[in-house]
Amino acid sequence: MVAMICCLAANIPAQDKPAQDKNDGAARSKVLALESIWNMAEEKGDVRALDMIFDESMIYIDEDGTLLNKARFLAHVKGSVAAVQSITTQTIGVHVYGETVVVAGTYRAKGLAGGKAYVREGRFMDTWVLRRGTWVCVVAQSTPILH
Repeated sequence: MVAMICCLAANIPAQDKPAQDKNDGAARSKVLALESIWNMAEEKGDVRALDMIFDESMIYIDEDGTLLNKARFLAHVKGSVAAVQSITTQTIGVHVYGETVVVAGTYRAKGLAGGKAYVREGRFMDTWVLRRGTWVCVVAQSTPILH
């Protein structure tokens, strides 16, 4: 009897795993699409698009250590003296924890600042949560890679 109960208990997580894997895969796909939208919106200075993917409580730690809330980050993008020409990212890892997804990776940004071309490389970590059926970024952090 005990052996039968143990076998039944052992099979319960196995039955739930495919559904969980499917949900995790959907969350990964949606969040990675939002990461791509973020890059495109920042390249174009599209604060409206960024406003939609950031939570009101968003905290952003910039490359220089500056702590920005959502409003300050959007103002920074809108009024930036540096014209971002391209941002490319390489995802290192996507980890799903229920209704939270953490994305870590590297980025390379190219643009103009003060009439001079620049290339910046760094690492990032973004935390997304599912709020009212929509994925939004709540915490983001960038760290430069110094060569």
